[in-house]
Amino acid sequence: MQGLYEAEFFLLHRIQELRAPFLDWFMERVSFLGNGGWLFIVTGLLLICPKRTRRVGISILGSLLCGFLIGNVFLKNAVMRSRPCWLDGTVALLVASPADYSFPSGHTLAAFETAVSVFLYHRIYGSFMLVLAACIAFSRMYLFVHFPTDVLCGMLLGILIAAGVHIVVEKYKRYGILDIRKK
Repeated sequence: MQGLYEAEFFLLHRIQELRAPFLDWFMERVSFLGNGGWLFIVTGLLLICPKRTRRVGISILGSLLCGFLIGNVFLKNAVMRSRPCWLDGTVALLVASPADYSFPSGHTLAAFETAVSVFLYHRIYGSFMLVLAACIAFSRMYLFVHFPTDVLCGMLLGILIAAGVHIVVEKYKRYGILDIRKK
């Protein structure tokens, strides 16, 4: 495990070599988009309203709920992994040090759940969302608040949860359960 920490800190310190005023500004803002998951929740709520995008909205909101329970409630408290900024105070933080545990990255988890949910229904919009999700994921390492494996696991878990919820939504669509219009 010590070797993994060394490799991850090595990579995080290489990322710190990229620091520049514009990148600092950009990474702070792109990371802010994931704070509290509000952007993703609002996206899901807006998409659930029109009938033609309802399944996308349901998929996003279902994925976010599952991801919150699995990632933020269960895994963070089961693994209890310290953040890199807690273990190495040599890097000046651009954002406030988060108070919760590091594994998995909740920002990355929510971003990939949302992006994959959109991608499974609309490839073009989803592709843009995947680029945004990747930027959010990278920003968490750039800001020195997550290890690379926190981000990688958040990404993989987000993809798996979104795919699983998509399968469930499509299954129930066949039975008309998700059609909530009045007859």
